[in-house]
Amino acid sequence: MLRILGKQSSINVRKVLWSCEELGLPYQQEDWGAGYRATDTPAFLALNPNAMVPVLVDGGFVLWESNTICRYLAGRASDTRLLPLEPARRASVEQWMDWQATELNNAWRYAFMALVRQSPAHQDPAAIEASIANWNRHMHILERQLERGGPFVCGDAFTLADVVLGLSVNRWAMTPLAHPELPAVRAYYDRLDQRAAFRRHGRNGIA
Repeated sequence: MLRILGKQSSINVRKVLWSCEELGLPYQQEDWGAGYRATDTPAFLALNPNAMVPVLVDGGFVLWESNTICRYLAGRASDTRLLPLEPARRASVEQWMDWQATELNNAWRYAFMALVRQSPAHQDPAAIEASIANWNRHMHILERQLERGGPFVCGDAFTLADVVLGLSVNRWAMTPLAHPELPAVRAYYDRLDQRAAFRRHGRNGIA
């Protein structure tokens, strides 16, 4: 049985839970992180020296970094639907996964911490405004990608790129900010809502 260490409210934990359900992999989820078991203990740090969730424990194998975990799970399940074998198609999926983890995440971080988490350390109005503008600029990039191909991020087929970006779209949609009109993104969001695992782990009232 796979063990997934991390609280269900974490966006990165939800990527892994959603992936497991799409792949039909049984798992045991354990609550770790703020409000639950601490991640700065020696026992947890031995699993992930970054003291962050999620952590996957598969027998004697331990893995951290949510997008890497999702890739591992697809390989473990020998599932080429979510992560194709053909080099160009696989690279396209991984490109958008990496874009989500680096470019998109860095864009929304300050605004999300201010507007949703109400962090006292993130209350500079100019920084909030800049983060919102950058976040929306990146969402326009996703809009153009969906307009060019679709109905999913990498074309006709649902892949791991949609798992990680679907959760990012949910975060954007639920954050109280001025949202530009992005019809392709909105249609994509509704399309993902047809998947039961997304309703449980993505569009579930948690940003």
